[in-house]
Amino acid sequence: MFKQAATYNNTTNLQEYAETVTAYINKCTEDVTVTKTITVYPGISHRFKDSRDTRSLWRGIQTITDYKPPPQTCDSTISLLNELNTFFARFEVQNSTTAQKTPPPPGDQHIKTVLPPSLDPFQFAYRPNGSTDDAISTALHSALTHLDKKDSYVRKLFIDFSSAFNTIIPQQLTQKLVQLGLNTSLCNWLLDFLTGRPQVVRVGSNTSSTIILNTGAPQGCVLSPLLFTLLTHDCTPSHSSNLFIKFADDTTVVGLISKRDETDYRSEVSRLAAWCRDNNLSLNMEKTKEIVVDFRRAHTQHAPLTINGASVERVSSTKFLGVHITEDLSWTNNTTALTKKSQQRLYFLRKLRRAGAPAPIMYTFYRGTIESILTSCITVWFGACNASCRKTLQRIVRAAERIIGVPLPSLQDIYSTRLTKKALCIAADPSHPMEESPGQDQQTEEQLHPSGCQVAKLSPGSAPTTFFCPTDFLYCDTHQDVRKLNSLPALPPFPPSAPRTS
Repeated sequence: MFKQAATYNNTTNLQEYAETVTAYINKCTEDVTVTKTITVYPGISHRFKDSRDTRSLWRGIQTITDYKPPPQTCDSTISLLNELNTFFARFEVQNSTTAQKTPPPPGDQHIKTVLPPSLDPFQFAYRPNGSTDDAISTALHSALTHLDKKDSYVRKLFIDFSSAFNTIIPQQLTQKLVQLGLNTSLCNWLLDFLTGRPQVVRVGSNTSSTIILNTGAPQGCVLSPLLFTLLTHDCTPSHSSNLFIKFADDTTVVGLISKRDETDYRSEVSRLAAWCRDNNLSLNMEKTKEIVVDFRRAHTQHAPLTINGASVERVSSTKFLGVHITEDLSWTNNTTALTKKSQQRLYFLRKLRRAGAPAPIMYTFYRGTIESILTSCITVWFGACNASCRKTLQRIVRAAERIIGVPLPSLQDIYSTRLTKKALCIAADPSHPMEESPGQDQQTEEQLHPSGCQVAKLSPGSAPTTFFCPTDFLYCDTHQDVRKLNSLPALPPFPPSAPRTS
């Protein structure tokens, strides 16, 4: 075809013939060849040489991803900033009492040296051997233990406070600290720390007028969360069928309902609301949620819970300390959320590989931004995840493994290691609320771990079911989990003087 087009009077024009054929070949090549653009980032390799230099790493990632923060804008007047400053100081009007110091006696003292280890055992924040894993596990285990009983269900109230740290009244706090045994000098120092604090709002070059605060604790201060936990240490349930699970300002009320009698639970919630009013804490009803866990065959309508005249929204799933809790106590929602968030981070890991980042840097990035998400509170939920959820999460690990080019620890290995460490830590801590030794009547039905902790006994040939693991810490869904925990080494005996609380 091309030769005939280039032939005139029986003479073929070779140049025209060659150009026509070449043009056709080039067209075909362009039609079937995928065009890729390779971006080269010269001069950034030094950003990834030291994994400990987080500032340099972040600047390198900004260059690769072309991240540009939006510019800050603000009106030329400071009226908006004054309004914001007044809003941030809105709890100041509720404090009408002037802080007064007491003449101190001689002697020095530190806060933590005075506090007993058994103070507020269900406050899991800012205490040795306490974590979000413990708080969530305690709430779940108490519910699962109760649900084994006949005609029972559980109501969980997840409370949210409005600007909890900003509502601390120093006078009330110091009164409670005196009752806990703190000396006058330390209480006076705390009054100086919390009162007379100037506050302004600054955006760009504009600054609001100054407001002097005598209420609340400074945001971002290490001491503020500790002071809040001391303020709320006397917020405890009055009925044995209820639990207050606390992690700093996150509070969950667990009501163990039997025979449809919710009297104790509702009175406990009313009592908690009154305690909040007396201690200047404001409940955020829009974010306060309730879940009802009811596995009974005969489904009944549960009357809504009311606090201060407002109905609490009942939901089927909510986020508690970073973990998605559902009314059927399954982990599908939690796995889906972890998978989505981790897959988004894989994008940045691929960008690092394309930019030529070395494997150690990519491994550090993976540990800090992807593995930390996949293993968040893993000792709580991984043992009860179904096989499908585990495979979904493990696929992300394998994808990261291919990107980095080095082997990565599996989620099962991480879970086993952390579970062993957590169980041993709880068993060695007699003040931990989840550490308890079974009585003589329990020993006939339950197997004792060498550490003295309680483990469900497995009968030969029994079907897989739910077992409660050592120290009443977790619930596991396989025989392998129980056998794993039964294989833990024995712990040294407790001294006779050490109190053992349950």
